[in-house]
Amino acid sequence: MAEKTLEACQSWDEVLETIRSSQREVELGGDIPAIERQHQKGRLTARERIDRLVDPGVEFFELGLFSAFDMYHEWGGAPAASVIVGIGQVAGRQFMIIANDATVKAGSFFPMTVKKVLRAQRIAISNRLPLIYLVDSAGVFLPLQDEIFPDEDDFGRIFRNNARISATGIPQIAAIMGNCVAGGASLPVMCAKVLMPQGSGLYIAEPSLVKAAIG
Repeated sequence: MAEKTLEACQSWDEVLETIRSSQREVELGGDIPAIERQHQKGRLTARERIDRLVDPGVEFFELGLFSAFDMYHEWGGAPAASVIVGIGQVAGRQFMIIANDATVKAGSFFPMTVKKVLRAQRIAISNRLPLIYLVDSAGVFLPLQDEIFPDEDDFGRIFRNNARISATGIPQIAAIMGNCVAGGASLPVMCAKVLMPQGSGLYIAEPSLVKAAIG
């Protein structure tokens, strides 16, 4: 939904349909081949995982659907900032759910991904909502790593919030649903409970990752 497209609309109905069309595109996440690759690995997409996690018949209240919208064109875009965030009811209790979308650049963290996760954590702290992290991420998106660590309100703040949330007694649960790599590997180990199904992986680095990062 680029600005030029909205300007071309002749009525509110056209504007709303343009927004709805953009919403459907964002909700798709990565492209169809990326979704198929996820299924071929025997894994669900982030939205499918959330659908199965939340209580039947209870709507998932998504936050920040249009985060990173119309951004990162040179890298193929990052629908919903490669992470699905929102409040859902699980076993009768409200949780803040944060789920990496592995169909978007293997769930890599873009600068806006960090901002979105931080906002979700702040909302959880303010409302004393327990958190569930569904982790399936290749870590920081390396071409933009210089924009992810530059100040106090960036990637490292996520781990500070983990510690702060733990200190307040708010439960944090992490389920490693696929890869959990590099900086992102610090998040689950700071949670009260970590679940790892067979086939998932938790590690700081490996030779190919080090080579990609530093040559």
